[in-house]
Amino acid sequence: MSSPAQERSSGVQLLSAVLLLLSLSGCLSMDVLVHNNIDALNGSTIRISCTFTSCYKMDVTKFSMNWTFQETLNDTEDRFMTFDVKKGMVPLRPERFGERVTFAGNLDKNDLSITLSDVKVDDVGIYKCHVKNPPDRIQGRGIIQLNVVTELPPPRDSTIAVAIGASVGGALALLILSMVVVKCLRRHRKQELISDEKMEEEGKLDCEGVAEEGTK
Repeated sequence: MSSPAQERSSGVQLLSAVLLLLSLSGCLSMDVLVHNNIDALNGSTIRISCTFTSCYKMDVTKFSMNWTFQETLNDTEDRFMTFDVKKGMVPLRPERFGERVTFAGNLDKNDLSITLSDVKVDDVGIYKCHVKNPPDRIQGRGIIQLNVVTELPPPRDSTIAVAIGASVGGALALLILSMVVVKCLRRHRKQELISDEKMEEEGKLDCEGVAEEGTK
């Protein structure tokens, strides 16, 4: 039969094991944050953002990261940037992007963003940011669809909207003013009627008083 001290010790060990499992369960994966759709103007320079959150601090000896590109979902993924322990972020695939792709992030801040300059129509496709940060067991991945447009959409002409808004506002103001004027006229007319009735009653009383005095 176990003593109370042994039971307390077993309880503390069990609680410690539960807390350890709970702490580990919250650190089995990471979140990769990206903009899922990006519209870029042909010939411009854009930033393709990718950041991640992890329960563990980055260990460059275990950390791994790859940027990949594919024209469509049916095509194979081609790596165009990877992480090297000694060299850091290293651009690849010079035949596609040349020197137009550069690393623009900050590893100390879990920022793996890149910059794509002189955007071309051929750059349209799916960009993926693959991240693995052990002891996180699951590899994180962010997917970005890049679209290239030849011209920016024209700015919206707000002149018509402003004119319509002014017309509607003016009409409402006139309506409110008319209601106020009508209400004031009705109140004034009512006061005049009350005054006339009062004067008429006072006149009747005066006539009745004179008649009574004549009778006497």
